[in-house]
Amino acid sequence: MTVSVVLFTSDLRLHDHPPLRAAVDAADEVVPLFVRDPAVDRAGFAAPNRLAFLADCLADLDAGLRRRGGRLVVHAGDTVAEVCGVVRRSDADEVHMAADHSAFARAREERLRDALEADGRRLYVHDAVTTVVPPGDVTPQGSDHFAVFTPYFRRWSGEPLRSPLAAPRAVRVPSGLRSDEPPSRASVAGVSEGLAKGGETTARRRLGAWLSRHADAYGTGHDDLAGDTTSRLSSYLHFGALSATEAVHRARARGGPGAEAFVRQLCWRDFHRQMLAVRPAIATEDYRPRHDRWRRGAAAEADLRAWREGRTGYPVVDAALRQLAHEGWMHNRGRLLTASFLTKTLYLDWREGARHFLSLLVDGDLANNQLNWQWVAGTGADSRPNKVLNPVAQGRRYDPDGAYVRRWVPELAALPGASVHEPWKPKDREGAARDYPEPLVALAEGAARFRHGRGLE
Repeated sequence: MTVSVVLFTSDLRLHDHPPLRAAVDAADEVVPLFVRDPAVDRAGFAAPNRLAFLADCLADLDAGLRRRGGRLVVHAGDTVAEVCGVVRRSDADEVHMAADHSAFARAREERLRDALEADGRRLYVHDAVTTVVPPGDVTPQGSDHFAVFTPYFRRWSGEPLRSPLAAPRAVRVPSGLRSDEPPSRASVAGVSEGLAKGGETTARRRLGAWLSRHADAYGTGHDDLAGDTTSRLSSYLHFGALSATEAVHRARARGGPGAEAFVRQLCWRDFHRQMLAVRPAIATEDYRPRHDRWRRGAAAEADLRAWREGRTGYPVVDAALRQLAHEGWMHNRGRLLTASFLTKTLYLDWREGARHFLSLLVDGDLANNQLNWQWVAGTGADSRPNKVLNPVAQGRRYDPDGAYVRRWVPELAALPGASVHEPWKPKDREGAARDYPEPLVALAEGAARFRHGRGLE
């Protein structure tokens, strides 16, 4: 009997899974393996919301394998050591895994390849599993990556995509292999109360429902804070419970402006990955330094604390931050507003905001999170680095009747309509808004401080 091992990492699904398909086709038996590596925890990615969502994904993956006659094998420890141990005990000839492009993942891949080859085994790494177009497949002339999104999107859109793969009908797993118990959501402390359920089953159901009910409205409604046209698929894409390639195929088959806008958002994931793949340092360093003199000291710390708690005095900013705390997810327009307010109104370092987001976001993806923060802060790929989003104007535009603010900031629930975006006005301050904080800073003062700090005046 020939045996192959499939190492699952951030690709926790059975549908459209090239490594699993290759392993099933190549061998009589397959070991589906997931390793809970403490190095990931030490790197700071073991946030409670992501651990709970991960537990859901692993439980769903195991259930799907059992329906096909197999099971998920779970180990804890160093990935390379655990994979090599399973390979020897099962007498596997080869290991299949998805390509990943972070510095950590590339180092892990090289260590694993060296260890397997020293033992006479082979490692097969499959591209286009966690991305639609692999980093490096499209590059501009004279550079190793695109620094501007629009030309990247044009090239990306013309790339031929592989066809999605069906889930295997059967997975035969060697008998006698030990496995740890998969982690459970109930064992994780500090999970956001409104955290969504993880797993491929939920992801596929959510994608189908969104395409049939909301895709047509997405083009014009995706910035509506109170609406429900966003797909909320980012968490499932982050864990690989849903294939981005399959999502693009299905959206293009649906067609229309809304589906096209959705595909464009999927392209942003690949855009950020191709940047991080060649410049891993930009996870913590400015892509385009602006020589900012970010605020420090006690007053800055107090402002940062108020921002984290959703107590800035600007309702739409506070609503978005409270949504994040409750759900482990935030509307994309809210992410833009809260990031702009932190970096350009409070003039605090984008890394502080990125760190807070990663502590709560289920879709806390290093490439997307860090590079979106830099994009808003003006130190990334944005062509308008000094643009400041006005939270009052943005609130009136994207939450015109105040429904989003009233949902998340109950202190202001009694304020009618758009007046909820300016609760500091005397008639409101004396009544319904008396328990809501005053603004941390006037917008004009914050803008002037930003211009001075960045040397724009």
